Formats: sequence, structure tokens, C-alpha cells
Amino acid sequence: MRPRSLPVALSGGALLTVALLAAQPTPVNATMPAPKPPVAKKVPHEEVVFGDRRVDDYSWLREKDSAEVVAYLDAENAYADAVMAPTKALEDRLYGEMLGRIKETDLSVPYRDGGWYYYSRTEKGKQYAIQCRMKGSLDAPEEVILDLNALAEGKEFLGLGDKVPSDDGNLLAFSTDTTGFREYMLQVKDLRTGVLGPEQIPKVSSVAWAADGKTLFYVVDDSAKRPYRLYRHVLDGAAPDDLVYEEADEMFALDISRSRSKAYLFLHSGSLTASEVRFLRADAPSVAFQTISAREKDHEYDVDHRGDLFYIRTNSGGRNFRLVTAPVADPRRANWKEMIPHRGDVMLEAIDLFEGHYVAFEREGGLPRLRVIDFATGASQPIEFPEPVYSASPETNHEFAATTFRYSYQSFKTPASVYDYDVRAQTSTLLKRTEVLGGYDPSQYESERMFATAADGARIPISIVARKGLARRDGTNPLMLLGYGAYGISSSVTFSSNRVSLLDRGVVFGIAHIRGGGEMGKAWHDQGRMMSKTNTFTDFIAAAEHLVAAKVTSPDRLAIIGRSAGGLLMGAVANMRPDLFRVVVAGMPFVDVVNTMRDASLPLTAGEFEEWGNPRVKDEYDYMKAYCPYTNVAPRAYPAMLIKTSFNDSQVMYWEPAKWVAKLRANKTDDAPLVFKVNMAGGHGGSSGRYDKLHDDASEYAFLLTELGITK
Repeated sequence: MRPRSLPVALSGGALLTVALLAAQPTPVNATMPAPKPPVAKKVPHEEVVFGDRRVDDYSWLREKDSAEVVAYLDAENAYADAVMAPTKALEDRLYGEMLGRIKETDLSVPYRDGGWYYYSRTEKGKQYAIQCRMKGSLDAPEEVILDLNALAEGKEFLGLGDKVPSDDGNLLAFSTDTTGFREYMLQVKDLRTGVLGPEQIPKVSSVAWAADGKTLFYVVDDSAKRPYRLYRHVLDGAAPDDLVYEEADEMFALDISRSRSKAYLFLHSGSLTASEVRFLRADAPSVAFQTISAREKDHEYDVDHRGDLFYIRTNSGGRNFRLVTAPVADPRRANWKEMIPHRGDVMLEAIDLFEGHYVAFEREGGLPRLRVIDFATGASQPIEFPEPVYSASPETNHEFAATTFRYSYQSFKTPASVYDYDVRAQTSTLLKRTEVLGGYDPSQYESERMFATAADGARIPISIVARKGLARRDGTNPLMLLGYGAYGISSSVTFSSNRVSLLDRGVVFGIAHIRGGGEMGKAWHDQGRMMSKTNTFTDFIAAAEHLVAAKVTSPDRLAIIGRSAGGLLMGAVANMRPDLFRVVVAGMPFVDVVNTMRDASLPLTAGEFEEWGNPRVKDEYDYMKAYCPYTNVAPRAYPAMLIKTSFNDSQVMYWEPAKWVAKLRANKTDDAPLVFKVNMAGGHGGSSGRYDKLHDDASEYAFLLTELGITK
């Protein structure tokens, strides 16, 4: 599906004008009545699935090219503005606070790649980062390689995809998205002259250079945004690009990458449950890729290279993965040799491989850990972290011969911090901690970990943070609880300077680490997907009930928030236990599960049959139907709700939340606010500019605080 720019979408002539005027809400003031929400017309669309008669009254909202659809979305935005007009002063105050904590002119930690140091910097008043480098030394003159502000001129959205220099540093392959639909255009810039090459290759999802500095491999998306074809492009070549490989299985997607050793290119073809990797010497780009291990059901693996061995992280010996080696000369399964065994209580999430050492990124007891292993001695050293709840992960590490390992650390209290770990000295050096202006003092906040018990006995971790002295155990605390629970992705404990505005007003913030995520390994994911998906929702309810029972909060002081697949969670629990929550915030929510999963032409759908199920199978259809938020909207009282989407979202189409809102308006029996905000120039992450994102957060916080009765 090709998205359109906003000016085209708004050109609807007299029909659009009349529709907008008819739906325009009345502004809020002391003498005027409350604004009236738009009412979406009903156009019944009937289908029969396995004998089940389905009537969708709002299917017409899928017509993105329709002026009437755009008019309805504009009317919803106008209504949202009117309803939230009384919170505008609070929103402005919050924006000022958030902006006041940010060092607007700042610099990232430079990293070495070849003979250059690369970094990005921001300038006050500019929405986007400026990508730079210095040759040989940090005392060298600065070279701007990409100014995203210049690229964004005249555009409402800009997203940077890949940014890959050639081995000699002369050329830069980069890709940008200017719509929010995550369709990236690949270009090549000569960094010696600043001149762009003739390449303008659309729909590129990944890219890697060969060693010769003139051969570029790239993967493109199909019409459903599945990365499916690998091409070989020779700069200044007269021949068309060679199609190297096409992935025919709609469940599998391609990705091209280069080993840190720079000796090999890897073509990874993967579904959500299986993978297959091909390899090619980077100095022989014209020969054919070879397969390491043919795909087979439920076998996932990934590969890196060192010396005459491939290092393979594989779940062939257990769901939580193990590490094996294979000779480059003959990497068949029969030749695999185990280095790290499978462990039932430890998830091996990734391996970072270097010439003299490697780093195991693991997760145990719901917490991440980094373990550094020296090849020469075999010694294994964990990197220690000081707080009970935190996040830690590898940073940018391009140099294969490095004797240090760069990682990032943060927590609810500690801002994002970049460290270098010296492998020989076994010490960490802090390189940069994100500066928080305005007198932020981490000692004034406290975090802890709690556990809720699910109906089947599973222990659900909950991470919470509050300002010292403001959190009470009498049920009066306002609390915002976040949840996700999908794809085996862990909900990380991260720092947010924006969140300080909530904490300083007495709001407790928490994360429910529910099943479907990856906090406790692959089994945690397995127990919250497919025919066990409802565990995700009941886990979240159990976490909320535990916080209430422990008198951390109470239902009339409890706000919940989730985005994307976390928006599905919000919709499901709002149907299941609307009495348990005061406020629901759902961003880009995947709520029309049955209808979307029945349409394999949509982005992501076919590949996610292994996450949600395939509604072409009756048992899976019946199970999915039982929890689908849109399907299960019914006449009942719902909490106050703020629902957000973007018109050009490619991950969750705008019409899912639009239909959900329309059906909620027609069914809910309460008078609690239902506000629907449509970013007409955003993508799945909302706005792309950093100041625009601040405004979005301030608006969201103003709604939440007002509904919780906190206006000072």
C-alpha cells in the first residue's frame, strides 16, 4: 500500500468541507455546552467465517483515499482538541518542564570504525540530529556526513534507516523514510565530495557493503512490506542489479549484514520460529551464497565469524539457546561443537564476537546481564550493576580488534550511561551519562521489584519507581502501569527525563513484565502467544490486582498504558476488567486482530501467524475471536480513554483504532472521556522530530494527570 502526503489526502472539495463542518465540535468554555463527539456512520459489511456471521459496521474506514474518511479523522482531531482545551495550560507547563531537562545542544559518544570516529550531535532549536565524523583523532576537523535537518526541509516526517560507510570510508549508503510508512529510499553519498550518486532505490530494509567498496547488497520489501529479495548493486556499473535471492515463503523475511570481522556477509532468512543463514566472503561478492544449515521447524539460529570458525547461537539444544562453533570450511550441523550449553533458567539473547574476546548477553531472573569471556584464558567475567532493577545492553562496537567492550546502562533513576569495559583490567569506565538539567537528583527517587501471582501460579515481575516520601501504602497513590507482552520482547527498565514530571507530582510508575515478552526466556514468550495469548492479559490484570491489594494504588487511581501490541493488551483488559482501571492510554493499538490477521496482504500479517495464530484455522479463529478487543466491545462502562494513531502507520493501520473508537462510542454506557488523536503526518512511533515528540508526550501526560485529579 502506498501512503499519500497529507495535502493530497485533504483535497476533497465541497464534500469534505461539508463533512468537516457537520462534525466540528463546539469549543469548551464556561458558557458553551460540552463538545459532541463525531458519530461514524454504520455501513454493515457481512462475512461468514466457519459458520460465524460477522458484521463490521465500520469497515468503510479502511478507505484511506476517501475524503469522507479523512473528514471523519479530522473531526475526531477537532473533538480531541476541544475536549482537551481545559488541559492546554497544564500541557504547556509540562512541555516547559520536559524541555527544561534536556541539553538541547549535545553530543553522542564517538565510536571508531576503520580510520574514523563517528558520532551525532544536536543543536538547540533543530528537530533532528546531525551525523558527523572525524578522521584518525577526536582533535581532527569535523566532517558532517548527514544533516537530517537539511534532509527534512519541506517534509513533515523524516526517519533515518541504514547508515553504512564503505570500508575505505569514501562512500556512505543511507536510507530515509519521508512518510512514516517505513518505506526507506536507499541512496549513496560520496563523502569526499558530498555528491549524491544516481542511486534512488525504494523499499530497502537492510544493506551491506562488500570489501571492494563498490559492491552493495540490499534487501527490498514486497507489497506487504515483507523483506523478500536480495540484490547485488555495483556502483557505476552499466548492468541492472542482480537478483541474488528471493524468499518465496511468506512466513520468512530477509536481512543482509556483515560480520564484525568484515570477512563475511550473512543473509538471514527468518520466521518467528525458524531461520536459515547463508554466507559469502566479503572479498568475493560475485560468487554464490552458501547455506550453513537448512531451515527446519522450530530451529532458530544466527551466525558470526572469527578466524576459521563460525560462532552460532542456536536453540537446537533447548529453547533458551546455546553457543556452538562450526568450521568455515564445512559448517554443517554434524560439525557443530558446543561452547556454551543450554540452560533452562538463563536465556542467551545474543553474542558479540571480537578478535580476543566475546560477550554473552544473557537474561536471568528477568534481568539482563553481560558476561565477558577471554579467548586466551577462557576466563569469564560478569559486568556488575548496582541497582535492583535496570537495563544493560551492548552499545556500538565496530572494531573487531578492540580490547574494550562498550555497553549502555540505565535504570528508572539513572539516566542512559555509556561505558567502556576493559577486558584485561576487568574495569568499566563511564564515558557519558545523559545530562538531565533542572536540578535532577537521582537520590530523591526509589525503585523496587514486586511479584504478582497469576491464576496458574506463575510469578509476574513488576518494576516500580516513585519519588521518595510520596509513595504510600494506603491505596491513595496515583499509578501508571505499562505493559507490552509480545514477540518475546522484554519491557526494559529505562530512564525518562519526561517521566520526572509524573514522579514529582506523586505518580508511581510501574512495568508489568507479563508473559508473551522475553523477560524470563523463551518459555515466557511461549506461554503468552498463540493459543496461550490470554495469559498476557490475565497476567496484567493479576499485576494490577496485586498493586491494589498491596495498597500501592486503587482502581480509581490506576492508569494503564500500552502501545502497538501493548495497545492490544489495553483493549483486551479494558473489555475484561473495565472496573479495575481509571484511565487507559493506547498508542497505535493492534485491536482489530481477527480482521487484520485474515488479510495477508497487510504488512506483517502472514509472518505473524506464529505469534497470534492463523484465523484460517477454526480453532485459532475461535481463540482469537474470544479476546479480540474490537470484536468484544459491548455495552458497558469503560474507563477514560486516550487512543492515539498515525495516518501513515505501517505496523498498525490507522483504521484499527479508528474502527475501535467508533464502536466504543456506539456502545459505551458511561460519560467518561474517549479521546482519539490522529497524527496525520506521523508513523508508528508518532512524530519524528524531537520537539514534536515532546509536545506529544506533554499532551498525553496532561490528559492522564487531569483524569487522575492531579492538576498542580
